[in-house]
Amino acid sequence: MQGYHHILLAVDFSDHSHTVAERAKELSERYQAKLSIVHVTDNLPISSAMDGQIMPFDIELNEELMRFSKQRLEKLGKELGVKDENQWLVIGSPKIEIVTIAEENQVDLIVVGSHGRHGLALLLGSTANGILHHAQCDVLAVRLKE
Repeated sequence: MQGYHHILLAVDFSDHSHTVAERAKELSERYQAKLSIVHVTDNLPISSAMDGQIMPFDIELNEELMRFSKQRLEKLGKELGVKDENQWLVIGSPKIEIVTIAEENQVDLIVVGSHGRHGLALLLGSTANGILHHAQCDVLAVRLKE
């Protein structure tokens, strides 16, 4: 089996992100692979209760969310020894953006956390599932305990 050369860690900054980050770091050391990090912030629309029109989030709120996410991403990058140019903060659909970044940067392994949900959550789909079905490279879904 050939080793990996570029590993992309997809983080959501949940309570379990540290577990996923440790696994990605371990793999990057084992294969002497470049490690990169991506965090995708959903740009969720909100609808007006008055007429049902969809309006984007308040711009100031969105900017604050991005500033906070950038700080967390930089902190994790320092902890893992990931260079600034290998850290991405993106707004959009996590499933789409993570796969796009992986393809644009010749990533050969994406590491993402998975809660292994069942029932309604399974029907609605998950980020890990979306990545798994659309990525052109290997995907490691690290099982997270609730």
